[in-house]
Amino acid sequence: MDFVLIFQKGFFAAIAALGFAAVGNPSPAAFRYAPLLAFFGNVIRFSLMQYAEVNIAVASFFAAIFIGFMAVGFAFYARYPIEVFAFPALLPMIPGQYAYRSLLAMIRFIETSSTQMQEQYLPMIISNAITALLTMFALGVGVAIPLFIFYKTSFRMTRGEAK
Repeated sequence: MDFVLIFQKGFFAAIAALGFAAVGNPSPAAFRYAPLLAFFGNVIRFSLMQYAEVNIAVASFFAAIFIGFMAVGFAFYARYPIEVFAFPALLPMIPGQYAYRSLLAMIRFIETSSTQMQEQYLPMIISNAITALLTMFALGVGVAIPLFIFYKTSFRMTRGEAK
């Protein structure tokens, strides 16, 4: 295992989560917990992809579940909704590379008049678009599972009735 590479991926995800957290004028707690969630979520996803050879959608699903459950704990102590911590941590895991490749192949498909070239671009469009969509779906479903399980707890903890 290359711990430097794993740490590097997590570190840059934490910086990105910090930036995403700052966009919505959040509570100060979001600046403490969102980078931690992004760090560990991205480490989990990267490790599953590199060392367990899991595809990006499944790895993102498990990382999103982890982020969701950890956000529940952080929300309990900070007394803010789970979403304040979970969503900025998920944003660095959006598969922009696959979406970009799909759009680029679409543009090349449209620009070319050769049927043979169009036949080469079509599988690239479909493959990259499906990967991007399934990964984003996995992120959404993965973080929603803990949100649905702890919905009433989350509602109570932000209203001051918990503890």
